[in-house]
Amino acid sequence: MTTYTLMKKLISVKDLVVEGYRLEELPDGTMKLIIRVRPVKAKQCRCSICGRRIPKYDRSEHLRTWRALDFGGVLIELEGHAPRGTCKEHGVVTMDVPWAFPDSGFTKDFDRTVAWLARTVSKSAICEFMRISWRTVGRSIGRAVDELEPDHNCRLHDLVRIGIDETSYSKGHRYITTVVNHDTNTVVWVAQGHGRMVLDSFFQSLTEVERAKIEVVSGDGAKWISEAVKFWCRPDVLRCTDPFHVVSWATEALDKIRREAWQEANKEVKELKKEVKPKRGRPAADDVERKMYEEAKKAARSIKNSRYALGKAPENLTENQAAKLELIEAENRVLFRAYQLKERLRILLKLKDPEDALAELNRWLLSAAHSRIPEMVELGRKIRRHKEYILNFIRTGISNARVEANNNKISLLIHRAFGFKNFRNMVSLIMLVCSDLTIQLPNRPIKCDNPLQNACSNTFCV
Repeated sequence: MTTYTLMKKLISVKDLVVEGYRLEELPDGTMKLIIRVRPVKAKQCRCSICGRRIPKYDRSEHLRTWRALDFGGVLIELEGHAPRGTCKEHGVVTMDVPWAFPDSGFTKDFDRTVAWLARTVSKSAICEFMRISWRTVGRSIGRAVDELEPDHNCRLHDLVRIGIDETSYSKGHRYITTVVNHDTNTVVWVAQGHGRMVLDSFFQSLTEVERAKIEVVSGDGAKWISEAVKFWCRPDVLRCTDPFHVVSWATEALDKIRREAWQEANKEVKELKKEVKPKRGRPAADDVERKMYEEAKKAARSIKNSRYALGKAPENLTENQAAKLELIEAENRVLFRAYQLKERLRILLKLKDPEDALAELNRWLLSAAHSRIPEMVELGRKIRRHKEYILNFIRTGISNARVEANNNKISLLIHRAFGFKNFRNMVSLIMLVCSDLTIQLPNRPIKCDNPLQNACSNTFCV
């Protein structure tokens, strides 16, 4: 095997000819190997966009360099000509080279490796390991994703059950809206902002046939989601409200009642404190006022520290939390009745039979309306407005759990990257991580189990 053949094998690029090489030492002592290459004759004079053979636009002899993966710590650069050509469709473009993406100063293997690392490693670690800048990481991810999915709209085909939600990606109330395919558990669409206009742009990107295929849409109780679904989708589409948000509505109402109960109890403690004589030690047997003060203080403290006890399910309570609930049941019937209503709502959301759920929900709405607790009466009105959406969840069993899980992934990506200045780079990383795309690392067996990826790209997994 000649040295040139060995170099070609190490570069691991087809349709390439090695013409020479030289080894240089940089001022900081780093060794750099520069390999002179050119495409084979069949791959020369090709448009970098459409791949058609095109005539040359100029005959510049300027040499370009492309950074390749290191060999044992030695920097590797490919050197060669990349003249411009004239394409009838795309105008004057830089001619394609088989080892790099268009308008890239790095080889394809380099960009793929950066994208693979970005799934689990922070940008700072990638910059240190690959010896590149912070911004280069985002551009490499974008080029790798464009190769994996040249047509990003292929994720929008054959959508049947989708979930919609918004999440914050930066300070200052900056949000993104995400759409998840429940059948594949992948993010299919991301856009900046939230609200009816943003969601309308998603449905506008679908064809009329694709919108007609949608059968189930899950989300929280946001009005703009319901309005957009009602306007763009079929009348028989099942709009599901996520049970987590329904229980959170009840928990928020219960916590508001708890705060009001604590304020009343604390006010009573302050009034009793004025009548109690300042004494140390335990109260005497005949000191009724001080006993009343100590009992009121204990009851107020139990209400103040009962937030987690009231929010948890009975089967998950600790001994101290269970004791707090018993004290609340004895001292504050209003708060305990609100807790019971919250628990009834949580339990009925676990029912599997829609008829049983409907009957139980009607009974719960009646109890909430006659509870004489303003917060629970208002909660009952809110539940009544979303009654059909809640029953649709019980019929289909589809919640926003997958959407929330992907939002957690997105939050982790943003935190790990210390934020994004370039929104497109953030979207590329989201579409890469929150998907089932396969990144083929160099010199490894080719494996790609994603039929959607095979349909989108004929050059990556072959």
